[in-house]
Amino acid sequence: MATDSILSLIDDEIARLKQVRSLLATTGKATERLTKKAAKAVRGVKAVRVVKAAPATKAKKRRVLSPEARQRIADAQRKRWAAQKAQA
Repeated sequence: MATDSILSLIDDEIARLKQVRSLLATTGKATERLTKKAAKAVRGVKAVRVVKAAPATKAKKRRVLSPEARQRIADAQRKRWAAQKAQA
């Protein structure tokens, strides 16, 4: 391949990537897949994975069980295990 043809291919690819970038930048939101219009612009690339920005939300507060509740749950589970073992 001649150097001129390689440079031409690189320029074409850069032009397509710039077009896709502008399409993505105008939507305002990052998406998991390209739109049909953007996919046609890329030609050959079926989908591009874009990392979504994490929403600025507070983490849910974890519930805490009291020691008495834990003990009741443990006792109930032991009772279920004993009943299962008795059947076997």
